[in-house]
Amino acid sequence: MSTETLPSHVPADKAVRLPYFAREVVRDCPQETLIPEMHRTLGPITYVTNIFPGDKPGWLLTGYDDTMAMLRDAENYTKNGMGQWSQSIGENWLVVPTEVDPPMHAFYRKALNPNFSPQKMSAMKDDLRRRAGDLIDKFKDRKDCDFVNEFSERYPIYIVLDLLGLPQDRMAEFLVWEKDMLHSNDWEVRSNAVKNAVNYLKAEIAERRTSPRDDYMSKIFDFEAEDGRKWNDEEVLGHCFNLFLGGLDTVTSLLGNIFTHLARYPEQQRELRENPDRIVLAVEEFLRLYGPVTAFRIAAREIELHGQKIMPGEYVSVATPVVNQDPKLHESPSEVRFDRKAAHVALGGGIHKCLGMHLARLELQTALEEFLKAIPQFRVKDGFEVGYFVGNITFVPHLELQWD
Repeated sequence: MSTETLPSHVPADKAVRLPYFAREVVRDCPQETLIPEMHRTLGPITYVTNIFPGDKPGWLLTGYDDTMAMLRDAENYTKNGMGQWSQSIGENWLVVPTEVDPPMHAFYRKALNPNFSPQKMSAMKDDLRRRAGDLIDKFKDRKDCDFVNEFSERYPIYIVLDLLGLPQDRMAEFLVWEKDMLHSNDWEVRSNAVKNAVNYLKAEIAERRTSPRDDYMSKIFDFEAEDGRKWNDEEVLGHCFNLFLGGLDTVTSLLGNIFTHLARYPEQQRELRENPDRIVLAVEEFLRLYGPVTAFRIAAREIELHGQKIMPGEYVSVATPVVNQDPKLHESPSEVRFDRKAAHVALGGGIHKCLGMHLARLELQTALEEFLKAIPQFRVKDGFEVGYFVGNITFVPHLELQWD
């Protein structure tokens, strides 16, 4: 976007195209290079011309306090249709509860929260251990693994497919859809993947309407909204799509980032091996530094922030990887410190705090526990060069590990 095409309220010196949102693979760890550089060179609010998929513009907030204030302000910042998922295929359902504003949001969360409570999730611990162990058993004696393909892509997907009652043997197909939806900058590719996932979920929902099963998807039909009304098919679809999308990618991306870090910093890997009781706190620090997602709110009305006008309809970022390195909040923010106990927005904030946060934490903790128990000290495979995909989800697309 040239300065001639900038909206009139955007000063040229506040507009920039950032390499961090280039949606390409870079060689240097962005948490150690690009993000600290953004904090050094950018002000608290910047108009980034390529911040949204498809190289669309929006406002980047770099500060933790500004981001938390926005997350708590559902009146000035809306989430309605934020991801452009249904709109991209000519439909108009919302992702439930992620894209829903109050007051409907409260009805949805009231129905959903008990199903994702810490107690409900901790009851899944044995299943998580079994799923992780089954995957690790396939490569542990080989002394190397293709970590993303053989572990981090499959492990969280097993859990979500189990939860929804969807077939594990379609996993490869689901992975293609998920990558096209979340990692492509081409809106045609993205929309085709959305269409495939939505058509599949619609068929599964219709089948369960006729013949309910003993699974979570069938259970959603009994959830209530306002005045005791049962959820309709669009609401059921919106929620299943949310689980399908979020459950298939976020933990995978985090695991790739975490295990790359542990392969690059052997002394910290050793620390967790020798002190497994530190894994719970370590997961929080990994969430802070490697939380991969830049999400958005949409300005519901004209807003002024740090003297800059934001106009209705404009995107404003919840850039968790950037905000979590706010130097006003953290000392040496690009370093991992297992005793930091630091605030972060990796799991959102305000009314939209991540529905699956207890499950995500448990998945990450269990993966670390089981992997470190079963596999000796590991490192990046000889001759393999790590690459980092930068964009709205920051992740390691491929990771080869080896051990003695």
